[in-house]
Amino acid sequence: MIGTRGVPANYGGFETCVEELGRRLAERGHEVTVYCRSSSYPERLPAYLGMELVYLPCLKGKAVETLSHTFLSVLHASFMRSFDVLMVFNAANSPALAVPRLLGKKIAINTDGLEWKRGKWGVVARRYYKSAEWLSTRLADRIVADSTGIQDYYRDTYGKESTYIAYGAYPGVSRDPKLIEPMGLKPGGYFLQVTRFEPENNPLLTIQAYKKLKTDKKLVLVGGVPYRSGYAEEMARLAKGDPNIIMPGYIFEKELLNELWCNSFAYVHGNEVGGTNPALLQSMGSASFVIAIDVPFSRDVLSGAGIFFDKDAASLAQKMNWAIENKDGLEPFRKRAVDRIKEHYSWEMVADGYEALFYGLAGPDAVADLNKA
Repeated sequence: MIGTRGVPANYGGFETCVEELGRRLAERGHEVTVYCRSSSYPERLPAYLGMELVYLPCLKGKAVETLSHTFLSVLHASFMRSFDVLMVFNAANSPALAVPRLLGKKIAINTDGLEWKRGKWGVVARRYYKSAEWLSTRLADRIVADSTGIQDYYRDTYGKESTYIAYGAYPGVSRDPKLIEPMGLKPGGYFLQVTRFEPENNPLLTIQAYKKLKTDKKLVLVGGVPYRSGYAEEMARLAKGDPNIIMPGYIFEKELLNELWCNSFAYVHGNEVGGTNPALLQSMGSASFVIAIDVPFSRDVLSGAGIFFDKDAASLAQKMNWAIENKDGLEPFRKRAVDRIKEHYSWEMVADGYEALFYGLAGPDAVADLNKA
């Protein structure tokens, strides 16, 4: 597994996917190797949850860190090891696939969302990401799409069929609600959004909408950006002086995040350009009432398990206010959300999908070898 920071997962969605998928494949008897960035792991475990870990360096810098590490990883995987399949994450890594492709290696790539639409990138970067999408359809043996919206996009844009394998989540249960008390919160007393503070995720819009409400419920925005951002600075300016808007930054403690999700009154999902969003799935698994931006990715995941707002502060404020006024009628939404996670987004189902994909790519000889083992 190539193209992420590695495991143990301590950053984002792809890292969590690698951890949850890799551990299950290892439990099923497969040999799994994860390539990790040396700079992300001061303590370098040789193995983790049955997965072998290989640490390699990378160049520093937002534009080159991921691709430089992926280049080294595919070279190591191609010349130093004999893998049945290379599973690569992120379409931006597609230029690194040229060497294993020439060597006849079997390659699958999970393209992620539509990175070129993200507001943080300039013209040159957007052109690169768009070109990388196209290149992934030429160099990989199989494209993996984590939503039907992404599947449709690759079919309509590039004439390329892909394999749909969703992202996963766990049903969440509140075990220690006192963990949120130091933040000045109580169960059911706040709206929640967990996201990077970037324009296409719309956390600024959430603040603008919240300030239109007359409510004693608070707003909690978990996240940030790892670089200086005028957008994030505008969020801080708008929230300044309002004690009911809480912005604690990134939170990596899983127990605290679980309590925040499970005890929220409602979850606001504003991500426009990704595929299946991990935070949205986790909010659903935690029985949150979800108010999501009205884009195909949101509707694909939520179906009837939430309500939708237009990209407009007045629209979001209206839906937040509707939730407040109809608090006794939100339970059916919460139940449908948890049921959808159990039925469509369990990690076991995700592992089943990837395992079938890898069997198909590796061919009958690899399957026979596994059966012998």
